[in-house]
Amino acid sequence: MLGALHAEVKGASIVPTARKPRQVLALLALNPGRVVPVSTLMEEVWGTDRRQSSLTSLQTYILQLRRMLRATMGPEAAGTVKSMLATRYGGYLLQVSPQAVDVHRYDRLVAEGQRAFESGDDARTASLLREALALWEGPVLADVQVGPVLEIEVLRLEQSRLVTRERRIDAELRLGRHVELVAELIDLIARHPQHEGLHSQAMVALYRSGRPAGALHVYRRLRRRLKHELGVEPAPQLQRMYQAMLSVDPRLDIVADARRTSTFDLYAVQG
Repeated sequence: MLGALHAEVKGASIVPTARKPRQVLALLALNPGRVVPVSTLMEEVWGTDRRQSSLTSLQTYILQLRRMLRATMGPEAAGTVKSMLATRYGGYLLQVSPQAVDVHRYDRLVAEGQRAFESGDDARTASLLREALALWEGPVLADVQVGPVLEIEVLRLEQSRLVTRERRIDAELRLGRHVELVAELIDLIARHPQHEGLHSQAMVALYRSGRPAGALHVYRRLRRRLKHELGVEPAPQLQRMYQAMLSVDPRLDIVADARRTSTFDLYAVQG
C-alpha cells in the first residue's frame, strides 16, 4: 500500500527500524531496476551536512539491508541477495520487478486511466482510477523521515493523488453519479479550501442532485475566501458557472462531452 514503508520477502518485513537505513531502502525501492547514484543516496540521508565518514556509513547501511535480506531468504541465498541489492559503478541497484512496488503499480493504473479518459471511456476511467487510489493508505512514506530527494517524490505522489481523484470524479460526474459524489466532494473542498477545480465539481454535483442552493453557497464561500486571503476573484469559468446556476441555464443539465479535460471547464466550453 502507498503509505507507510512496507517491504516484505516471503511474508517477513525487511524494513529496518533505524531512520537512515529506512531512507536508503525507500529511495532504492522507488527506483526498482535502476542504479541510484551514491551521491543521490548521500544527499537524501545527509543533505549538505556530509562528513568524511558518510560514505562508510552508507556502505554500512547497505550491508545491514543485505543482512536482513539474507536472514529472511536463508543462508543459501547469499548470491541472490547480492544480485538483488547490487553494487554498481557509482551506485546501488534494487533488482526487483517494478510491478512489485506499489508506486509503480499506481503510476501504471493512472496512465491507463488517463488513456481511457482521453478516449472518452468514462466507465473504464473511473474503474482504473479507483483501483489506483485504492492502493493508498494514508500519506506516502508517513513513517520515513524524508530528506531532500524523497521529499520531491512525496510531493509528486501527493499531487498526483489529488489530480487522479479529481479526474476520477470528472468521469463519474459524466456517468451521472452526482448524488454519490456529494459527500466526498464536500470533504475535499474542506481539505482544499482554495482549489477551484474541486469547488466546481462540488457545485455541479450539488446542482444536479437537486441542491442548487448548496451549489451557490459553495461558490459564495469560495469567493469570500479568495477575496479575503488572496485578493482575487474566482476564475472566469467558475463565475460563468455560478451565473448559469443563478439563471437555471438548461445547459448545466447536459452531461459534458467525454473528451473534456475537466468539470471546471464545463460551462466555459458550453457558454
